[in-house]
Amino acid sequence: MNILVINCGSSSLKYQLIDMNEEKVLAKGLAERIGIEGSRIKHKTTGKEEVIIEKPMSNHKVVLELVLNALVDPEHGAIKSMDEISAVGHRVVHGGEKFASSVKIDDKVMKALNECVELAPLHNPPNIMGIEACKELMPNTPMVGVFDTAFHQTMPNSNYIYPLPYELYEKYGIRKYGFHGTSHKYVSKRTAEILKKDIKDLKIITCHLGNGASICAVQNGQSVDTSMGFTPLEGLAMGTRSGDMDPAIIPFVMEKEKLSLEEVNNLLNKKSGVLGISGVSSDFRDIEEAAQNGNKRAKLALDVFVNRVKKYIGAYMMLMGGVDAIVFTAGIGENSVEIREMVCSGLEGLNIELDAEKNKIRGKEAIVSKDSSKVKILVVPTNEELMIARDTKELA
Repeated sequence: MNILVINCGSSSLKYQLIDMNEEKVLAKGLAERIGIEGSRIKHKTTGKEEVIIEKPMSNHKVVLELVLNALVDPEHGAIKSMDEISAVGHRVVHGGEKFASSVKIDDKVMKALNECVELAPLHNPPNIMGIEACKELMPNTPMVGVFDTAFHQTMPNSNYIYPLPYELYEKYGIRKYGFHGTSHKYVSKRTAEILKKDIKDLKIITCHLGNGASICAVQNGQSVDTSMGFTPLEGLAMGTRSGDMDPAIIPFVMEKEKLSLEEVNNLLNKKSGVLGISGVSSDFRDIEEAAQNGNKRAKLALDVFVNRVKKYIGAYMMLMGGVDAIVFTAGIGENSVEIREMVCSGLEGLNIELDAEKNKIRGKEAIVSKDSSKVKILVVPTNEELMIARDTKELA
């Protein structure tokens, strides 16, 4: 059974074709600059050379036609015909309260997805465009929607309700939704497998640390709290996002800097975080290098980021009454030896002991805690595409 996984952005489209019998990637690729001059697709079939397809791509339907042609191409394709694609799994950023799990897409689901657009105006429209294009090109192939928010629908209401007038939740759905759910779900399940334990017996804190970053408390296999909120802006200081801050700062800055709502939203989402503090970059590799070369603001940015991670780990330990495993994943979590070390430093009194030698790994699964550590520390590379494919297989 072959599953095609689609992840649509506003001007990009990532895809993987996965053989679910062996959970093996047959082909994958990235389409960039959709609707912009210079659009292209990087396509790679396992065991073959990567090819670059440079053609005008005015919309997602054009891109998907090129992707499907590439998959069946006699020279650089992975399958002989479209009939070999059993189903398509689509990543959808926001499912609101309508979806607590992945769903098979039908007209009713499409209507609900469009109703969620106002909750994720930047992300959901391209996700919907990808689904509509696939339905047009592959009308007889089952489609499944897998939501970033679904995993967090198990949070108790005391953890997702904001201390605002309750009518705002009832009228507009203003509450914590959380994101990166597919990643948190995958790495928590994988952690239980690595530790050879039943996930229902574990308390796990998953740290998805990338340019966008979030932390999740997973108790008995379910999300009970997470750091991102109504939007992905809440929580940790990130690459360009501010994360948690006093909301009174917003009207203060708007008045002092004479900013519009759109401008202050842009400031908080695209000019803040470690970029705003360091003045160097939103890329943690650049910031780490600058800090090592004596840049004090770069060092401060790293300290702020690490302190926020520690705060959430501590809060979630208290929330769950302890923790069995702390997991690092995503670009920074998987690859930054230094940040993992900074996060775990000083936590020895909580039975969290990092092994400096074991920690010298990048991008691969490992238990990096000392043998004596009661709390296990792991690095688990995330695999959202495989998680989407698994849900799609189950439903389709």
